[in-house]
Amino acid sequence: MNDERSEDILDAVYRVIRERRQNPTEKSYVASLYYKGLDKILGKVGEEATELAVAGKGGDPEEIVYEAADLFFHVLVLLGHYDLPPERIYAELRRRFGMSGIEEKQSRNK
Repeated sequence: MNDERSEDILDAVYRVIRERRQNPTEKSYVASLYYKGLDKILGKVGEEATELAVAGKGGDPEEIVYEAADLFFHVLVLLGHYDLPPERIYAELRRRFGMSGIEEKQSRNK
């Protein structure tokens, strides 16, 4: 899968998340997260990150993909909470691309 298609699906999911936030319904999981507040959203991000780590340890590729998708989704919900479009993340990753991790960390400390 190329980068454009990856960005397209994340952007599409983000648009739906924003729509559900702006026009909540009782049957919307996203609306329920926003209703419960930031602590609930953060808890889900943490929970999904932990589940991905456990899946990574287990080594089942299907489980890893499933849990990574859950984490990406909940990160998009968090971004929506702060009105931060995924493009901000893409731009940051582009900025870091080709830079060593050590170099990138040092650039943040200056």
